[in-house]
Amino acid sequence: MAFTRRRFLIKSGLAIGVFGSGVKPILAQQPPNEAGPDRIVLLGTRGGPFIGGYSPSPSANLLVYKGVPYVIDTGYGVTFKLVDAGLRLPLLRYIFITHHHSDHNLELGPLLYNAWANGLRTPVDVYAPTGLYSMLSAYWESNRFDIETRIADEGRPDPRKLVAAHELSEGLVLSRDDVRVSALKVIHPPVTESYAFKFQLGDKTVVFSGDTAFFPPLADFAMGADYLVHEALYVPGLDAVLSHVGNADRLKASILSHHTRVEDVGRIAAMANVKTLVLNHFVPAGDKNVAPEVWRDAVRTTFAGNIVVGKDMLQLPL
Repeated sequence: MAFTRRRFLIKSGLAIGVFGSGVKPILAQQPPNEAGPDRIVLLGTRGGPFIGGYSPSPSANLLVYKGVPYVIDTGYGVTFKLVDAGLRLPLLRYIFITHHHSDHNLELGPLLYNAWANGLRTPVDVYAPTGLYSMLSAYWESNRFDIETRIADEGRPDPRKLVAAHELSEGLVLSRDDVRVSALKVIHPPVTESYAFKFQLGDKTVVFSGDTAFFPPLADFAMGADYLVHEALYVPGLDAVLSHVGNADRLKASILSHHTRVEDVGRIAAMANVKTLVLNHFVPAGDKNVAPEVWRDAVRTTFAGNIVVGKDMLQLPL
């Protein structure tokens, strides 16, 4: 591969202990048929479906390992974020959805369509909880006229035959070569099927918490991980945001039932003895009154290890 890990670190500014975006240098030099260096990209870090601008956008993440891209969640904006991360859409290969809330799955159909419209001709496997089959079927049907017109008029392959849908359950989800992906059911009422994912990539392990209340079994699931990418809730910030909302009491109760307070995120990371904790899926998100050091200081009360406060387009080397 044209990009070595050393060149990636130099070009993206990810020297030891320093984390940055580094998107433009990678995009400028990336060969068109390659997915680029092994890395994690936080594409969208907003918790919830609210759209206030390009960044932060709803939940989406990218893993690249040995030239293969793995997309985790497809919140609104994921297509443009992938392009900005230097990934050509026809290289799309695996997609994983943690649960069926719109800030995690709204752009699944459009992402697949956009990849196809940009030249996708190879299979894509999508893994998601129960409901995936009906969701994709409805999307294909809603765009049937356009799809079939383009197949006949432009000689494109049928995207409905390129995409393989897999409704997942807890346990091993995918195993190929030196890649293993496992799922753990977490706590997200009223959604009954919400999952964390563990990616074992050779000698590296990356865990995504998905959306969950404080859930100690997640620590066993993530034990010794190189990266734990965990959602985070800062209650004082939430109270400030909800002070302007009409249904504040009901909305707050809902949010508290299925998200993890940032101090409890630190407890999970400490119990799991992870090498690096990456805060992601912020609730609230984009609040200028809650600076990155606020999140870091809050989690530092319970976790003494390496902490990264995520942001859209942040890249981390594998």
